[in-house]
Amino acid sequence: MLQSPHFLCHPPRVTSGLRDRKKAATRRALHVAALELVAERGLDAVSVDEIATAADVSPRTFFNYFPTKDDAVLGLDPDESGSVAAAVAARPGDETPVEALRAVAVERAAVMARDGELWPLRMRVVDASPVLLAHLAAAFGRGDHEVAAVLAARSGTGPQDLYPLLLAGVSGVAMRTALHRWLATDFTASLPDLVDEAWGVLAAGLPAPR
Repeated sequence: MLQSPHFLCHPPRVTSGLRDRKKAATRRALHVAALELVAERGLDAVSVDEIATAADVSPRTFFNYFPTKDDAVLGLDPDESGSVAAAVAARPGDETPVEALRAVAVERAAVMARDGELWPLRMRVVDASPVLLAHLAAAFGRGDHEVAAVLAARSGTGPQDLYPLLLAGVSGVAMRTALHRWLATDFTASLPDLVDEAWGVLAAGLPAPR
């Protein structure tokens, strides 16, 4: 089952310069090429050189964007991992940890929904590969710790305390559940609404520490 997509490649973000937009477009082209090739042939039958050729870049350029073939297929963007924690930290100080993380999740769902044409392919490719699932789970485990540290500061707990770690972890469950419900509607429902609904259930069961 697809893990939490906190920092999968998204549509090119609005950036401050042409260079940044070109970099985002190249990253996305590599991700799409990797997805399509693996969907057609299987993970083991696709090489980095073939992905680079399909994206019309050199293998050297490939490694400027992704360290491995698996990262390209998953679209893992380390910058996105940090941006989740930064977005939570930037939320108003009077919001509870749940309120802050819920707001960020809904905002990110709106961005993800703009990329709706790729999600059926992403989910099919990742769900079919134990290797990709394990790689993705490990990556998001690292991202969860960054988010947990921010939640700990907001809740007055320690970064290794149960509450921030649990909240960071279940945020991924909420997003994953919303994605699979989105899939069940053939991607016609509102992903932000599905994410918000999932968080409504979580909020009722995870009050902030006192």
